[in-house]
Amino acid sequence: MSGRRAARRQAFVLLYQSDLTGKPLASLYEGDIDRYACETAEAVLARAAELDARITDAAEGWTADRLGTVERNILRVALHELESGAVPPEVAIDEAVRLAKVYSSDDAGRLVNGILGRIVRERAA
Repeated sequence: MSGRRAARRQAFVLLYQSDLTGKPLASLYEGDIDRYACETAEAVLARAAELDARITDAAEGWTADRLGTVERNILRVALHELESGAVPPEVAIDEAVRLAKVYSSDDAGRLVNGILGRIVRERAA
């Protein structure tokens, strides 16, 4: 797994654990935490309510809190990357879909793709 891909995965796992347990991120850090993963996870957590509002707006008929913990945190990371310009939109979407397929299901990958695609199209309009 490439450096950025592994860091993105690590950020997702930290956010997932924090979301499930309610523990602060700092208490979840074990071993070598990639700097990008740490910065991403902290930035996403600081903006979680704002990111969730954007996800809810794009998820027709769903609210972010109704999504699974996996999907919600993958979408948060991808949306943060999209908005920060850290990676091109195609990369953010592809990486998010990959994570959803690995950690959830093919259906989750399609859901993530649809929500992020809608967000990107709305931004371009």
